[in-house]
Amino acid sequence: MLSPKKTKYRKWQTGRKHTRRMNAPETRGITVAFGSFGLKATSAARVTSNQLEAARRALTRSAGKSAKVWIRVFPDRPFTAKAAEVGMGSGKGDVQGYVFEVRPGRVIFEIDGAPEPAAREALRKAGTKLPVKVRVVAR
Repeated sequence: MLSPKKTKYRKWQTGRKHTRRMNAPETRGITVAFGSFGLKATSAARVTSNQLEAARRALTRSAGKSAKVWIRVFPDRPFTAKAAEVGMGSGKGDVQGYVFEVRPGRVIFEIDGAPEPAAREALRKAGTKLPVKVRVVAR
């Protein structure tokens, strides 16, 4: 799974899910830059490193050996959880993993080197593994 090698702070503050800010369209990473086809988010969510890895596996297996895949996001935000049946108080829980906050318009994956029907099908399969609504876009 993807995770940062080193972080300045082990735990981040949670932040608020302002629907206005989370659903505001992304301004960076909105075009297909490396490949021919991309998977673009149309809704907002926090995507975990496990979900990204599952989508990457589905994409690479479905696309074939000749295809090149790019992951355009990196999960660097830690999320914490307290153990089961632990009372309130006594501090924040341990870091469980890392997430990336996806906003509408962000390109998550790109693919090149596969024929168009195969690439679209592979991206569609990868999109089913993610908690965001997505659409396949061409360059």
